[in-house]
Amino acid sequence: MFFFDMNTKVKGYVLAAISAATYGMNPLFALPLYEGGMDLYSVLFFRYLFAIPILAVMLKMRRRDFSIEKADIAPLLILGILFAMSSITLFSSYNHMDVGIASTILFVYPIMVALIMFIFFKEKISKKTIVCIAVALLGIVLLCNSGERAVVSMKGVMFVLGSALSYSLYIVFVNKSRIRKMATIKLTMYVLTVGWLIFAAKALISGQLHTPSSEQWYLWFNVIALTIFPTIISLICTTEAIQCIGSTPTAILGVLEPVTAVFFGVIVFGEILTTRIVIGLILVIASVTLVVAGGNTGKLLLRLRKMFPKKNK
Repeated sequence: MFFFDMNTKVKGYVLAAISAATYGMNPLFALPLYEGGMDLYSVLFFRYLFAIPILAVMLKMRRRDFSIEKADIAPLLILGILFAMSSITLFSSYNHMDVGIASTILFVYPIMVALIMFIFFKEKISKKTIVCIAVALLGIVLLCNSGERAVVSMKGVMFVLGSALSYSLYIVFVNKSRIRKMATIKLTMYVLTVGWLIFAAKALISGQLHTPSSEQWYLWFNVIALTIFPTIISLICTTEAIQCIGSTPTAILGVLEPVTAVFFGVIVFGEILTTRIVIGLILVIASVTLVVAGGNTGKLLLRLRKMFPKKNK
């Protein structure tokens, strides 16, 4: 009832904040699973597996069919691989660096989108964007040299930059291919299905699929929470927020993703917050926010910031 009584604009901002904050919970639920003996492939296997039927039910509730055309198969395979690679590299980075720093560096993906569009599609890039790119790079340098007490490794940085690049390519590919015409909930379901098949093949080849032990049965709640909060709730709130306030404000409020991750990293996992880290966070977040607010990049992010179609479609 609270949301129904709200002003539409206020409701949109609240939902956008919830979307970003819940997505920043990824490490909160993933790290205990690592400590419980699950490897990242097993974590992602179950995350994708649990999310797929939920998406299928939502697709059915919206009275949409599951059919795809033959020409859609190849693009869906490519998108599934890119999305899976983004998940693998991000969750791998958690093993090599503080999760707050990893989530902040991941937040540069809108800048990568702008660069890809400039290099490969000749889209104009403004002086402001160039300055923002330089500022973001300075912020990343500060994060990577954040002091002896903070856990940062070049391997971890390469993993999270690889995740940002994979996601950026995913965004551009969706917007520039025939897949852009597909209902987003259907697209997401098939992309996750391709990703799940990759993780299933990995488990089959290696003969390993780790699950929480009987003594740590409660960790299954982490697996479920990983599916519900940073996946389903985040995505539903995103699409509702976009319908209320538009894509650009919703994307800008994505700033709460790294902020949430930093919060849990410090409070729950005892990560160190140095002056350099704080300055690096501010530089990266400010530069990305300015790029998204510029317009073109924000519009490109629309298709990926809303993971479900509008109700009237």
